[in-house]
Amino acid sequence: MSIGGIESVSGFMPLAAPVVQAPSAAPAAGTAATRGADFGGMVLDGIERLEGIQDKADTLAVRAASGTLPNIHDYTLAATEAETATKLTVAVRNKAIEAFSEIMRMQVG
Repeated sequence: MSIGGIESVSGFMPLAAPVVQAPSAAPAAGTAATRGADFGGMVLDGIERLEGIQDKADTLAVRAASGTLPNIHDYTLAATEAETATKLTVAVRNKAIEAFSEIMRMQVG
Protein backbone atom coordinates (compact mmCIF):
# COMPACT_ATOMS: atom_id res chain seq x y z
CA MET A 1 0.00 0.00 0.00
CA SER A 2 1.36 3.39 -0.98
CA ILE A 3 0.55 6.51 0.99
CA GLY A 4 1.14 9.78 -0.81
CA GLY A 5 1.80 13.17 0.69
CA ILE A 6 -0.65 16.01 1.03
CA GLU A 7 0.01 16.99 -2.59
CA SER A 8 -2.08 14.01 -3.70
CA VAL A 9 -5.13 15.23 -1.76
CA SER A 10 -7.39 17.35 -3.97
CA GLY A 11 -4.49 18.80 -5.95
CA PHE A 12 -3.00 20.75 -3.05
CA MET A 13 0.37 22.21 -3.93
CA PRO A 14 2.52 24.38 -1.66
CA LEU A 15 2.66 28.05 -2.64
CA ALA A 16 6.43 28.33 -2.37
CA ALA A 17 9.35 26.22 -1.31
CA PRO A 18 11.18 27.38 1.81
CA VAL A 19 14.29 29.42 1.12
CA VAL A 20 17.36 28.72 3.21
CA GLN A 21 20.05 31.38 3.25
CA ALA A 22 23.68 30.38 3.34
CA PRO A 23 25.46 31.42 6.53
CA SER A 24 27.53 34.56 6.12
CA ALA A 25 31.25 34.54 6.78
CA ALA A 26 31.16 37.24 9.47
CA PRO A 27 28.27 37.46 11.95
CA ALA A 28 26.68 40.82 12.61
CA ALA A 29 27.56 42.64 15.81
CA GLY A 30 25.38 41.70 18.76
CA THR A 31 24.39 38.26 17.52
CA ALA A 32 24.69 35.05 19.50
CA ALA A 33 27.90 34.16 17.66
CA THR A 34 29.65 37.32 18.88
CA ARG A 35 28.26 37.07 22.40
CA GLY A 36 29.06 33.41 22.68
CA ALA A 37 26.73 30.45 22.69
CA ASP A 38 26.05 30.72 26.42
CA PHE A 39 22.54 30.48 27.80
CA GLY A 40 22.43 34.11 28.89
CA GLY A 41 23.31 35.32 25.40
CA MET A 42 20.62 33.14 23.87
CA VAL A 43 18.06 34.46 26.35
CA LEU A 44 18.98 38.07 25.54
CA ASP A 45 18.73 37.38 21.80
CA GLY A 46 15.33 35.76 22.29
CA ILE A 47 14.03 38.69 24.31
CA GLU A 48 15.31 41.17 21.71
CA ARG A 49 13.56 39.19 18.95
CA LEU A 50 10.36 39.10 21.00
CA GLU A 51 10.49 42.87 21.51
CA GLY A 52 10.94 43.37 17.76
CA ILE A 53 7.99 41.12 16.95
CA GLN A 54 5.79 42.90 19.49
CA ASP A 55 6.86 46.34 18.23
CA LYS A 56 5.93 45.32 14.68
CA ALA A 57 2.50 44.10 15.83
CA ASP A 58 1.94 47.31 17.83
CA THR A 59 2.88 49.49 14.84
CA LEU A 60 0.53 47.57 12.56
CA ALA A 61 -2.26 47.80 15.17
CA VAL A 62 -1.94 51.60 15.22
CA ARG A 63 -1.95 51.71 11.41
CA ALA A 64 -5.02 49.43 11.30
CA ALA A 65 -6.87 51.58 13.84
CA SER A 66 -6.04 54.79 11.97
CA GLY A 67 -7.06 53.32 8.62
CA THR A 68 -3.63 53.60 6.98
CA LEU A 69 -3.02 49.86 6.77
CA PRO A 70 -4.01 48.65 3.30
CA ASN A 71 -4.22 44.97 4.27
CA ILE A 72 -5.61 44.05 7.71
CA HIS A 73 -4.29 40.54 7.17
CA ASP A 74 -0.76 41.86 7.83
CA TYR A 75 -1.81 42.96 11.32
CA THR A 76 -3.58 39.68 12.01
CA LEU A 77 -0.45 37.71 11.14
CA ALA A 78 1.81 40.00 13.18
CA ALA A 79 -0.49 39.82 16.22
CA THR A 80 -0.64 36.02 16.02
CA GLU A 81 3.14 35.83 15.65
CA ALA A 82 3.60 38.09 18.68
CA GLU A 83 1.18 36.00 20.73
CA THR A 84 2.93 32.75 19.80
CA ALA A 85 6.39 34.21 20.50
CA THR A 86 5.21 35.47 23.89
CA LYS A 87 3.78 32.06 24.81
CA LEU A 88 7.05 30.39 23.78
CA THR A 89 9.09 32.84 25.84
CA VAL A 90 6.90 32.28 28.91
CA ALA A 91 7.18 28.49 28.46
CA VAL A 92 10.99 28.69 28.27
CA ARG A 93 11.06 30.92 31.35
CA ASN A 94 8.85 28.48 33.27
CA LYS A 95 11.09 25.54 32.32
CA ALA A 96 14.20 27.47 33.37
CA ILE A 97 12.64 28.30 36.75
CA GLU A 98 11.56 24.69 37.16
CA ALA A 99 15.10 23.47 36.38
CA PHE A 100 16.63 26.00 38.78
CA SER A 101 14.23 24.93 41.54
CA GLU A 102 15.11 21.28 40.93
CA ILE A 103 18.83 22.08 41.18
CA MET A 104 18.26 23.97 44.43
CA ARG A 105 16.47 20.93 45.91
CA MET A 106 19.45 18.65 45.21
CA GLN A 107 21.47 17.60 48.21
CA VAL A 108 25.22 18.13 48.14
CA GLY A 109 27.38 15.56 49.72
